[in-house]
Amino acid sequence: MREQGLNNRQIADELSISTSTVEWLQGTSAPESKPEDVRIGWRTIGVKPNRIDAIGMIMADICDEHLGDDFTTVVGISINGIMFAQSVSDQLGCEVSIFRRGADGETGALSNKYGQVGGKRVVVVDDLLNSGDTMRQVIEALRSAGAEVVLCLVLVNKTTKDEIAGIPLRGLIRAVTV
Repeated sequence: MREQGLNNRQIADELSISTSTVEWLQGTSAPESKPEDVRIGWRTIGVKPNRIDAIGMIMADICDEHLGDDFTTVVGISINGIMFAQSVSDQLGCEVSIFRRGADGETGALSNKYGQVGGKRVVVVDDLLNSGDTMRQVIEALRSAGAEVVLCLVLVNKTTKDEIAGIPLRGLIRAVTV
């Protein structure tokens, strides 16, 4: 993947692991600092739009359960959260927006091509929550843009967290090392 030009963040996205695990696998971190991680393979879901929509239906139901119709926009985190966010927003009839993750160590940004978030109550959607760093960065960026983040939703939560930066966090699946 490195030879294909992918950076650590992109490799982590492709393998559904944390960037610290990518660094360890490449030998750029000390062997004794092997991170605890769980690789999540969800390609079976990702290859069929109707399967993405089935997961999106569950996510939409969770949004409805927690918020009713008290939000206006679903923000998908690139790259893997975009398809789920699009499905959720379609099913609930609300706007969709995209947060582009930055490269290794870089800050990401909201896309200007999709729904704007200023003054809106938003739900953030991604595929995985590893450490929570990306989700915190997205929440901070959305708040800076004038949004009120009301829920964070992921397919797989690889932590024991139920909130992040004061925002409720829901995962369809929790996968933690025991």
